[in-house]
Amino acid sequence: MRALLWVVGVVAGVLVLLGLLLEAVRWLVIIGIIALAAVIILAFVKGRQSAHNYPSRH
Repeated sequence: MRALLWVVGVVAGVLVLLGLLLEAVRWLVIIGIIALAAVIILAFVKGRQSAHNYPSRH
């Protein structure tokens, strides 16, 4: 009976840790996507500014 309690306790602990890890991974993915979008937007804005600063001659 004691071994069964240990197994249930260990399995429960592993599931809790796995849930926390998956939650952390999900947040890291979300943060990464937001950072990537910010970099793309900043690059676009900088490109637009440099295009305005140096107009092409036609």
